[in-house]
Amino acid sequence: MNTETLPATPMQPVPATPMQPVAPHPVPFAPYYQQDGITIYNADCRQVLPFLPKFDLLLTDPPYGIGYGGKKNSVGGTEGRTKNGWKTWKTDWDEEAPPSWLIDMIQDCATWSIVWGGNYYSLPPSMGWLVWDKGQRDFSLADAELAWTNRNKAIRCFDYSRGEMVRDGRVHPTQKPLALMRWCLSLVPDSQTILDPFMGSGTTLVAAKLEGRQAVGIEINEAYCESAAKRLSQGTLF
Repeated sequence: MNTETLPATPMQPVPATPMQPVAPHPVPFAPYYQQDGITIYNADCRQVLPFLPKFDLLLTDPPYGIGYGGKKNSVGGTEGRTKNGWKTWKTDWDEEAPPSWLIDMIQDCATWSIVWGGNYYSLPPSMGWLVWDKGQRDFSLADAELAWTNRNKAIRCFDYSRGEMVRDGRVHPTQKPLALMRWCLSLVPDSQTILDPFMGSGTTLVAAKLEGRQAVGIEINEAYCESAAKRLSQGTLF
């Protein structure tokens, strides 16, 4: 038996291998709404996402954490009063932005991502930002809004005025125009399955239905789920 000490052999690193997706389990939540390829879950997205398959496109508008929902606009008063079509809001839904791990989690749920308000989160560098130009300068609110994407494409802009947005009707304080969300879908034409884990009043889902795509929306607030279901159930979508 050779007792000679063998030279130490350095440990070789194990090559990294991509994790294989695990087949999703049945979602342990009954859909709030399910029709024509569109599904709504009234739940916390953190509880639902682990059970869903991977989607083609994440198209969402999470809370920004800037306290917008808890501020009064120049009209003053309480939620429900309007001036020139603008509603006042008094809620606390926008007090905190989603944690960075949740933003990472929702990106992993889809091949492509469009995240409105992406400038409020720590996201990787991107050349494919989207800009919604609201067509009005020096207003009390932003002149434009930004969406982060993981598309290796040039920056693209969409012009849509505040006046047109008022005509859309609005039931959520940061509801995006339907035309804007349809434009987003047109930028990823091969995406057939859409995910919006911060669904709000359902504009992403309405856009998906009009474009003949399948979509899943998740919303923790039942009142907004009801508004989204009503919009989806109407013959003329808005």
